[in-house]
Amino acid sequence: MKKIAKVAACAALCLSAGSVWAAGGGGIPGVRGIDHIGFTVPDINQGVAFFHDVMGCTEVMRFGPFSDDKGNFMEDLVNVDPRAVIKQIAMMRCGHGSNIELFQYSAPDQNTKMPRNSDYGGYHIAFYVKNIKAAVDKARALGLKTFMGPFALKEGPAAGESITYVLTPWGMQLELISYPKGMAYEKKGKPRLWAPGH
Repeated sequence: MKKIAKVAACAALCLSAGSVWAAGGGGIPGVRGIDHIGFTVPDINQGVAFFHDVMGCTEVMRFGPFSDDKGNFMEDLVNVDPRAVIKQIAMMRCGHGSNIELFQYSAPDQNTKMPRNSDYGGYHIAFYVKNIKAAVDKARALGLKTFMGPFALKEGPAAGESITYVLTPWGMQLELISYPKGMAYEKKGKPRLWAPGH
């Protein structure tokens, strides 16, 4: 009974939080879209080389380091340990999609284990490709760890897409995805997801 009460209280709290945001007059004003996706890599030179040589991204700039030997600048700015050091940042443009931002950090409390998709904060970055089979074949020929696929969805609103997960050399999750004839949901006239070429 106590467990049910806790679940109900949690659900009520979540609903009330959502209504508070809605009551605030809408979301953050002026949002235009995703500017970049940032993530930390063990070695920035390896990361830049991979995204350039394998994924076709272009390096635009590098900057850093950033640190604060005595104060709380790093914690206050980017929510990391006060003694964390950003050794370098690299910004890259990837085709007709979002930019990516690579960080190389050192920190006293750094966790070097890559999250899985099932973990809180788990993530992957999906790259749209023209030909999923050719892309997966090339990834395998390059020696990258790939998972099952190409896996084609044949039912439901995402029918028409094919995917395969791939790991970078340092274990970060990427997805190769393609839906050259669109997805089933598009036929119902709903808002369309962004995609290269749309």
